[in-house]
Amino acid sequence: MTTGIEFALSPDQIALQKGAREFATTVLKDVRPTIRKFGKPDERFYATRPFHKKAVDAGFVKGLFPKAFGGTEVPALDFALAAEELAAVDVNVPSTLLGTGLGVKPIIFYGTEEQKKRFLPDFIQDGTRLAALAFTEVTGGANFDAPDPRFGVKTFATLEGNEWVINGEKHYTTNGTGWDGNNCHLYAVVCRTNPNKGAQESLAVIMVPGSDPGVKVTGLLDTVGHRASISPRMKFENVRVPADNIIGKPGDGIKIVSTNFAWTAALIGAACVGVMRSAFDHALEFARNDARSGPHPIIEYPTVGYMLADMKMRIEACRYLTWKACQQFDRSGGQEQELAVMTKVFCSETCVDVVYDAMRVVGVDSYTDMHPLAELMNDAMCFPLYDGGNMGARRRQLHGMIKSPDYDSLAAARVG
Repeated sequence: MTTGIEFALSPDQIALQKGAREFATTVLKDVRPTIRKFGKPDERFYATRPFHKKAVDAGFVKGLFPKAFGGTEVPALDFALAAEELAAVDVNVPSTLLGTGLGVKPIIFYGTEEQKKRFLPDFIQDGTRLAALAFTEVTGGANFDAPDPRFGVKTFATLEGNEWVINGEKHYTTNGTGWDGNNCHLYAVVCRTNPNKGAQESLAVIMVPGSDPGVKVTGLLDTVGHRASISPRMKFENVRVPADNIIGKPGDGIKIVSTNFAWTAALIGAACVGVMRSAFDHALEFARNDARSGPHPIIEYPTVGYMLADMKMRIEACRYLTWKACQQFDRSGGQEQELAVMTKVFCSETCVDVVYDAMRVVGVDSYTDMHPLAELMNDAMCFPLYDGGNMGARRRQLHGMIKSPDYDSLAAARVG
């Protein structure tokens, strides 16, 4: 008879967590000092390549891929344990790993065996190769699933004989430059196959090798946080790929994109916990050691103590929500997505609040380079805005689930 819910980590999970923490504190600790030397976004990104290579050697990239193709097939829950440790030190290299995941997971989740054999082994043979999800339109991505063909995705794929001809422009295509500005190895391009049909009938994901003619980086978007995570503008101009590069069929793009973003949504919760944890540790150390010209360290004052207590409670709540969402995603094969989306919204917005509270504990010095909190705030501010903005996409996803006639408000609370 079961008498409780088990939250203890397995020996393998503890070892994974410990290994990721050691990797972060010995390798990733040097990322921020390194990228501060560079003014341009592409220079900062390229400067992370040695760190990414070490992450490859440590096995983090193989964890994205099925065992049948040489990967280690790490569950989302285990990925979350590692992601928290990595993000507590650096968000840039983990974002590159996540970007490759976004590019290859459509194949892993929904591709045929032939497609998996054709596209996946390259990433095992050379783990430094990058993939990207070309999702966000120039006008935004929140309405990618618009039923009215006048709106939504404006990147189109036209079937000509046995080839798709793709035309369109994308923004925020993480990893899209590759390591040299000449495209990444593979793109998962979100497009429509018919300009006269809405997303339910025409949205598709088509795999495009970066070496194909017509794939171009047309510009770089510089960001105030995630400074070494590259966000290029991409253009696909008369790009021709085989007809069997489509994942599933036209209209399947909605479920493919939704599953893809549910996977990352759950993991973003772990990244948020890592950033919050780092901010809390800095605030706690400051409070223990700085008296602000007073008679004793500021941690002795109830106002500071209460703020630290509130910060810690929110961090713990986000950690276990993340674990639960990842477990549910794993057990349902990605079909249960409510908790994942909730995790992305709740943890990302809580992260901003917690980092700001840490800054309030430290005071105005936290807004300078005297403390790392200003950099952490810039990183935190990205979480509610990217990977499907909370206002434009994520809350709308939840609204859609809740208004469904078969919505079960207790389903997310079930353990299984």
